[in-house]
Amino acid sequence: MDFDEVADELYAGDPAEFVPVRNQRAKEAKAAGEAALAERIRALRKPTIAATILNRRAGSPELAELARLGDDLRRAHSALAGAELRELTRRRQELVNRILRDEHSMSEPVTREVEATLEAVVADPEVAALALAGRLSSGAGRAGDQWLTTGFIPQPKREKPATVSHLDDRRKAKREAADKAEQERIAKAREEAEHEQKRMAEFNRLRREAADLAKALKQAEIELARAERRTEKATEKANDLRRRLADAELEEETANGETAAAQAVLDDLRAEAERIDTALGEF
Repeated sequence: MDFDEVADELYAGDPAEFVPVRNQRAKEAKAAGEAALAERIRALRKPTIAATILNRRAGSPELAELARLGDDLRRAHSALAGAELRELTRRRQELVNRILRDEHSMSEPVTREVEATLEAVVADPEVAALALAGRLSSGAGRAGDQWLTTGFIPQPKREKPATVSHLDDRRKAKREAADKAEQERIAKAREEAEHEQKRMAEFNRLRREAADLAKALKQAEIELARAERRTEKATEKANDLRRRLADAELEEETANGETAAAQAVLDDLRAEAERIDTALGEF
């Protein structure tokens, strides 16, 4: 299995099938014992809509001429050839406008991304190499184009344009750096999540304790109310018993007085009876 063949197949195919086909090819490479190739294939990124549009134009004369215009513009800048620069800049805009007219059904955001990427093809040999190879995965920004539009400032000598393979290596290094940063971010997020989880666990524990205490307090209040009601009833009963005892004591006292009076009458009657008996005996 050849990496360039797989990349050509993926970037020339349907974007909707990109991920499943890429994963299948990576699986096939791994099964064939080509782990490094499988890793390179798996690292290929699904192209955006703008990148897909330009990848399908990889063999177009307009795209090839834009890439050549980039070299011509850099040479003209180095030579401070003002008239040539103006002509090349005009030609560049004509080519960009032609491609945009051909793709007239694009939405406004996609149109802006395609235009920015086309101008980056002129400004950046690396982007041009990817576009000519049909390997763009995302649109390019406009930062690299500023030297073409901000005046006749000589462009510093650039390194020889990178090949697609070299670009893959550079993108792999950038991706590894991005993956490392993402792993660090995930680790930090996981640490923060664990800390938050512990904090929430402690919060929930305290909340449960507070709920238990509130429940116990409510139960204690209920028991106190019941005890107070029992106390009130016992007090009422005791008071009733005290009243009844007082009444009974008064009745007892009255009865004792009546008994003493009756006893006195009885004693008087007995004495009178004895006196009468005595008087009768004298007769």
